[in-house]
Amino acid sequence: MAAPFQPLVKRPRTKRTAWSALASHYKKVSKLHLRELFADDPKRGERMAIEAVGLYLDYSKNRVTDETLKLLFRLARESGLQARIDAMFHGEKINVTEKRAVLHVALRAPKEASILVDGRNVVPEVHSVLDKMADFSDRVRSGAWKGHTGKPIRNVVNIGIGGSDLGPVMAYEALKHYSQRAMTFRFVSNVDGTDFAESVRDLDPAETLFIVSSKTFTTLETMTNAHTARDWSLAGLGGDQSSVAKHFVAVSTNAAEVTKFGIDATNMFEFWDWVGGRYSMDSAIGLSTMVAIGPDNFHGMLDGFHQMDEHFRTTPFEANLPVLMGLLALWNNDFFGAQTVAVLPYEQYLKRFPAYLQQLTMESNGKHVTVDGQPVAHDTGPIYWGEPGTNGQHSFYQLIHQGTRLIPCDFIAFAKALNPLGQHHDMLLSNVFAQTEALAFGKTPEQVKAEGTPDWLVPHRVFEGNRPTNTILGDKLTPEILGKLVALYEHSVFTQGVLWNIDSFDQWGVELGKVLAQRIIPELENDPQPALNHDSSTNSLIRRYRRLKELQ
Repeated sequence: MAAPFQPLVKRPRTKRTAWSALASHYKKVSKLHLRELFADDPKRGERMAIEAVGLYLDYSKNRVTDETLKLLFRLARESGLQARIDAMFHGEKINVTEKRAVLHVALRAPKEASILVDGRNVVPEVHSVLDKMADFSDRVRSGAWKGHTGKPIRNVVNIGIGGSDLGPVMAYEALKHYSQRAMTFRFVSNVDGTDFAESVRDLDPAETLFIVSSKTFTTLETMTNAHTARDWSLAGLGGDQSSVAKHFVAVSTNAAEVTKFGIDATNMFEFWDWVGGRYSMDSAIGLSTMVAIGPDNFHGMLDGFHQMDEHFRTTPFEANLPVLMGLLALWNNDFFGAQTVAVLPYEQYLKRFPAYLQQLTMESNGKHVTVDGQPVAHDTGPIYWGEPGTNGQHSFYQLIHQGTRLIPCDFIAFAKALNPLGQHHDMLLSNVFAQTEALAFGKTPEQVKAEGTPDWLVPHRVFEGNRPTNTILGDKLTPEILGKLVALYEHSVFTQGVLWNIDSFDQWGVELGKVLAQRIIPELENDPQPALNHDSSTNSLIRRYRRLKELQ
C-alpha cells in the first residue's frame, strides 16, 4: 500500500534559491524587446522550438533568454517536480485535502500497464468499463439497441454539469468530423429550463436516449434536469414506467439511486473517486463521445493521451512540452504580471476548447493557500479565455495588440484542413503566422512615419509588440491529436501547481455557493415565506423575486 502522500516542498516558493535568482534576473531582462532578442540571435526561432509526440511548439516569441530558461528549469528541480510527477503516476494521494490519488493517467493506460491505488491495480477495472462502453456504443450506433417502441436510437442527450458536460461537449465538437452524422447529439447542463427545452424541442422521445452523468446521482443541477427529462420521455411514451430503462443510462457510482430512478443497473457505467471531474472526459463520462465517434476513434484519442502522459513522465524538462509550457506560464504570470491567457485555436472544430480549458485551469489552480494551508505569496492561476481564429481578430485582438494589459496567447493550428476548400486553409494559417509576428515585433513610430502617416496619427498606428505567444502546430485534428492536446494542458496545469506548491486537484471553491443555494430554495418556494436570515441585500432580492413570481 502506498504511504500517505506528504507535500514535498515546505519552503515557500519565493524563498527558493531559483525563485530569488529569477526575481533578480527579471529586473535585468524585463525591458528587453523581442525585436532585440531575435536580432541578436538569428537562429532563435529554430532553437526555441520543440517537436515531440506529433506536436510542434514554437516558444521563441516569449520574453525569455537562455538564462531565463536555465533558471526556470532549476526552479522546477528545486520544487521537486519530478518527484511529484512520479508520485502521481504511482497512485500516491497527492490530492492532499481530500486524501485521494490523482490518476486520470490510468484512464488511458494500455491493458498491460499496472497502476496501483491502495495496493490494487486499477487498469483492469478501467479496461472493463471501456469494453462495456464499446459494446454499448456499438449497439446504439448499429441500431441494435431499440427504444421502448422498437425504434432505434437517433438522438443522444448527455445530461451533466462541470466536467461531466464541458469535456463531452468539447470532444464532440472537436471530433464532429468523425462522428455518426445520422445521429443527433445534444448536451444539457444548465439548470435554467431553457437549456433542456431547447435541446429536446425537435426530438422524438421514442428515438431519444439520455445519458445521465453524476458520480453520486445526487448533483442538484444534473438530477433536476434528469427528472425533467424523465417526465418528458414518459409523457411521450404513454407514461409506461418500464420505458425509462430503454431510454436512460447512467454514468455513476451509486447503483441504488440509479435503480431508484428507473435505470437498469447493468446500464450504469462506473468511474472512480481518483478521477476529478475536469479530468474525466476519457472515462465513462466520455460515453456520449464514444457513441458519436465509435470505439476505435475513442481508443485513438486515449492513445494520444497516453503518448503525452509518457512524454511528460519520462522526458527531461528541457525537452518536455508540458513542463516548458507550465514554466513559461508561471514566468508570464508571476513576473510580468499577466493575469490572463488567451487560447486561440485556428480550427473551427476546437471552438469549445477554450471553454473546456477554463475549468481545467481555473478550477485546478485558482487557490489561495499552499498544500500545507499557508497563504500563497503571489498570484496563482491566471484567467483562461479565447475564441477560434479568425473570428477573434475582429473582436478582442485590438486589446491584445494595443491595450494596456499584457495577454500571453497560445495559438493552435494544423497543417492540413479536415474540410479543404480552395485557399481557405492557407488564408487561415497565414493569419496565425501574421498575428504572432505582429504581437512579437509590432510596428515602431519610425516605421509608421515611413509609410507617410501624418504626425498626429502616428501614435494611434504604433504597435508596441513584445507580446508573448506560443504556437502549437499539428498535422491535422484527429482523435489522437485531441488527446495529446488535452493532456498537454493537463500536465502544464499540474506543473504550475507544483511550482506554486498548491493542490491542483481539489475544488472547495465550488462548494459554498451550492450549500447556500440548497438553503435558499425552500425560501423561494415555501408558503408562507419563512423567516430570512441573510444579509439585507440577499433578503431583499428573495422578497422581490417572490413578489414578481406572484404577478405571473
